[in-house]
Order: sequence, then structure tokens, then C-alpha cells
Amino acid sequence: MTDIFLSASAASLAELLAFDPPGWGGNLLRGLLASVGIACGSFGLGLLIGICGAYGKLYGSPMVRDLFGLYTTIVRAVPELVLILLLYFAGTDLVNRLLTLLGYAPVDINGLIAGICVLGVVQGAYSTEVLRGAILAIPQGQIEAARAYGMSPSLQLRRITLPAMAPYAIPGLANLWLIATKDTALLAVVGFNELTQTTRLAAGATKAYFTFFIAAGVLYLALTLVSNVIISRFERHSRRGMPSVVETR
Repeated sequence: MTDIFLSASAASLAELLAFDPPGWGGNLLRGLLASVGIACGSFGLGLLIGICGAYGKLYGSPMVRDLFGLYTTIVRAVPELVLILLLYFAGTDLVNRLLTLLGYAPVDINGLIAGICVLGVVQGAYSTEVLRGAILAIPQGQIEAARAYGMSPSLQLRRITLPAMAPYAIPGLANLWLIATKDTALLAVVGFNELTQTTRLAAGATKAYFTFFIAAGVLYLALTLVSNVIISRFERHSRRGMPSVVETR
């Protein structure tokens, strides 16, 4: 009797997670790909904002430092869900109001682009502080030598600052990447069909809440494990030539 029950349960589970309709496996994978796409875009945008913010806070004019300080303080103080709702709805409304004032017709902003921009702004505040700390960890002799050679700020950034700060920045940036993969779930509140929203739809349609949320958790875990492998390789590459922790004991 128990074997029959287990067989029926396995068959039901396989049917629910099948890639072809009426299974929801294909939808879950598409939701995962959407989450990865948003995470990649928002992390990249946040990294660009972080580089500008770190340089602005370290080497900018007093007004630039104050502006970036205000930006990082507000973003880190306000809950991310509140920021997402504010930027997603108020931000798109502000863009359309500006277009109307300039004589252009309002536009329907793509949900993917809006999600990337919203999470990118959030990521940028944290990236700013991670990169600022990494730049401060660089031996100042390297920066002074670059200036003595007459390197321009952009050349100094490419040749000296970015390679030298990478070993100090990657652990913090790795955490921000993993946070970005999970923060995509917050976009479910605005109706974007990433993995969490797709999981909710599948669970609501089939009433198999435990099955689908466990499946979503496994997909998020798989994404984290793959990310950890890739991040470890980047970190080893950035630390080449540097003594390991074991060697310094």
C-alpha cells in the first residue's frame, strides 16, 4: 500500500514539474532565467554606480562627496521593498511627466528595464562603500607612483586602481551579487514574472504550495552554488602573486 502511495506521489510530482503543459517546470526555468537576467543587469549597473560613487566620495569636490554620501545614506537606510515600490511606480510616473513637459508622448517602460534600474540603484549604494573600502586598502605608494609617472585619472583607474583593489573588493561584491539574485524576488510585488512570482502562480493554480516553493528554493540554491564556483575562480585569479593565508601564518 505504501509503495503504491509513493509511486502515485512521484508520478504526481513528475507531472507537476514536467517541462511540457500542464507541468510548470518550463515556466519555473524561464522565471529563473528572468531572475538571472535582472540580477546580472542590476549588478552591472550597480557596479558602474559604485565605481563612480567610490571615486566621487574619495576624490570629488565637497559637493560631489556630499551628494554621494546622501545617496548611500538614504538607500541603505530605507528598506529595499519600499525603495522598489517608490522607484518602480514613482520613477516611471516621473519619467512620463518629464516627457509630457518636453512635448513627447508618455511611454510604457519595459518591466525588465525598470526592474534592472531599480535594483541597480539599490546595488549602487552598497557597491560604492565596498569599492571605497577596497580603494583605501590599496598601498598608497602604488597610487603615488602612478601619479609620478603622469598617468591620467582614467589610465590610473584601468592600470592601477582596478587591478589592485580587486582582491579586496571581490568578497564584498560576491555578497552583493548573491543579494542581487535574491532581491529579484522583491519584484514579484510589482507583478514581474521572475522565479518567485512564477512559483506563486504555479502554486496558486495547482494548490501544491510545498512542492513548488521547495522547487524554487532548490533553483535558488543551485544558482548560489554555481555562483560560488565562478566567484572563487575570479578571486584566485585576482590574488595571483599574493601570499595565501596559510603562507602568512
